[in-house]
Amino acid sequence: MPRDVITETDEAQIVAAIQEAEGNTSGEIRVHIEDTCEGEVLDRAAQVFAYLHMHQTKLRNGVLFYVAMKSHKFAVLGDAGINAVVPKDFWQEINKVVIAEFKQGNYADGLSKGIKMAGEQLKSYFPYAGDHKDINELSDDISFGSSMNDK
Repeated sequence: MPRDVITETDEAQIVAAIQEAEGNTSGEIRVHIEDTCEGEVLDRAAQVFAYLHMHQTKLRNGVLFYVAMKSHKFAVLGDAGINAVVPKDFWQEINKVVIAEFKQGNYADGLSKGIKMAGEQLKSYFPYAGDHKDINELSDDISFGSSMNDK
């Protein structure tokens, strides 16, 4: 169970990173953690992305950090609005940083670093609107489990 690895302190650290990153950009960031991923990690991340309704942001600028703990799989997935404007290798550096931390057993640090990097990179494409024009369209909470496997 992912909650055996991600403590409440880790969860608070990750949520704080999401909130910090979203302070720089109108982009919306979510984290989903589950035990296993059968098949291709990007396919599963796309299923979770849809299940969490991340494609329903106004600017189509949602970002999912997907982790399958026991399967040792990780993916960062951006919505169509992001992928239409960013370079092809946009997510590669974030992937490298997160995976390097994961290999050391530093899951919260890896996710936090990757999330903050995403916020920094997204702010040039999707700057924070400020003045209460930018609303938080998606929950900052981490979603856990694989309850959507059969959906």
